[in-house]
Amino acid sequence: MARTGSKATSVRATAVAALVSVATAGAAAGQETAECGERASLHVLVTEESGALNLPGATVVLRWTGDQVLRPVRDPAGPDGRFSMCVPAAARAATIWAEFGDDSSEEAMVAFEPGTPVEVHLRVLFGDTEPGRVVGRVLDASTEEPVATATVSLVGRPAEVQSDRQGRFALTGVPGGEHLLEVERIGYASLRYQVTVVRGLSTELQVGLVPAPVEMEPLVVTATRPRRLEINGFYDRKYFGELVGGGTYFTLEDIDRRRPLRVSHMLADAPGIRLRCPGSGFRDCWVESRRASGGFTPGGCELSAYLDGSPIPVRELDTLVLPVEVAGIEVYQGAGELPPEFGGYDARCGAVVIWTK
Repeated sequence: MARTGSKATSVRATAVAALVSVATAGAAAGQETAECGERASLHVLVTEESGALNLPGATVVLRWTGDQVLRPVRDPAGPDGRFSMCVPAAARAATIWAEFGDDSSEEAMVAFEPGTPVEVHLRVLFGDTEPGRVVGRVLDASTEEPVATATVSLVGRPAEVQSDRQGRFALTGVPGGEHLLEVERIGYASLRYQVTVVRGLSTELQVGLVPAPVEMEPLVVTATRPRRLEINGFYDRKYFGELVGGGTYFTLEDIDRRRPLRVSHMLADAPGIRLRCPGSGFRDCWVESRRASGGFTPGGCELSAYLDGSPIPVRELDTLVLPVEVAGIEVYQGAGELPPEFGGYDARCGAVVIWTK
């Protein structure tokens, strides 16, 4: 799966402002220099993609990697787009990225050494628009019977289609953004409806045409959902799971905003889950649950893992699927949260379920 609207870019170091203390890290950019002593220091510059324009107030996010459990950082850059902090003494590595509105930079992995400054340049990617689709059905608003041969188009665009005998239609190659949908059929009042198209996704409509000259309000129901997630029950589990507080769910929009380097990095954002990266913290990472024994068990408590419904070794998750291929993620901390289809004798630690596009 390719991330919609993203461009490949590199994350490189550049010179940034002076040091500040941990106590003022949240508003560090632009303040006076403070010595970090024997601890490492981190200096971040956030710009737009070309690097020519700094982004004031952009959010800088750090997730610490390795065996140490440290509180993540999520603080704004200063008015010059710069952020600085003294790194906790226990920290050895981190994943770092920047967010600005609905867009974000790619992630950077950084390692820390005592007394050594680390400088990072994060470029926020403002995605290009990829075409989406508008699909749906045209029905009679009074009888709810399909309406065939209705003409469906978007105002200002040349393409138009006609609904089939089941009332179905599909407009493809539609740019993301706001469009005015027009539906016409002899014997019915014309309908115009403002529809939002999401890049790379299908926007589903159910259109109810009113027989002329009966005075009724036209009916439109709108939904945008990746088809694989819908078929495999992701949204049903998400609805009931969030209703009763069971499980953590990441949609395509969550993944697109986060832009993780690896799938395991996204999973580590789920409550009760930690990312375990022996050694440097850059490779061979996997996720563990703290639920099994009231805390992390000796040697770790590895979750079960499923990819498109098939069981896989959780330690091989990052090698089997890339973040850009993922449409949705389900994370269950323990056997008590698991839906029946993902249970089993080895599910005491919970499970992670990955769905691709």
